[in-house]
Amino acid sequence: MSTFPSSPFGFDITDTTVTDLMSEAKGWEDRYRNVIQLGKKLPKIPEDLQQDNVTISGCESKVWLQHEVVDGVYFFCADSDARIVRGLIALVMAALNNKTAEEINAFDIDGYFAKLGLIEHLSPSRGNGLKAIIETINKLIEQV
Repeated sequence: MSTFPSSPFGFDITDTTVTDLMSEAKGWEDRYRNVIQLGKKLPKIPEDLQQDNVTISGCESKVWLQHEVVDGVYFFCADSDARIVRGLIALVMAALNNKTAEEINAFDIDGYFAKLGLIEHLSPSRGNGLKAIIETINKLIEQV
């Protein structure tokens, strides 16, 4: 089992949970509120894991991403100093945490975010930050 703080993302809160939640939203403001609420459920990254070498370049906000692999399953611990970015990280964690490299590679992350109806409402810097988080995860799973 992972040594990271316990997280509901990838366990109790999955991509299906998030897709269902967002499909019930009544417009962009509801979706935005849902993203913020999901971000509040993201465990804070412990200070000892907030190292400069694990920050994600391409994000305007400070974003930390740590990972570990246990029996071929990837666990991520991520956080940000910005509320909306924490929510976006939560969306990614719901889809990719607690998965094997094969499952992560097979997951249609672009289709997932299209279903959520968020991408067109993100500022360019947040959209780029989201892409940087996903690219970092993809690079991490390629290293094994």
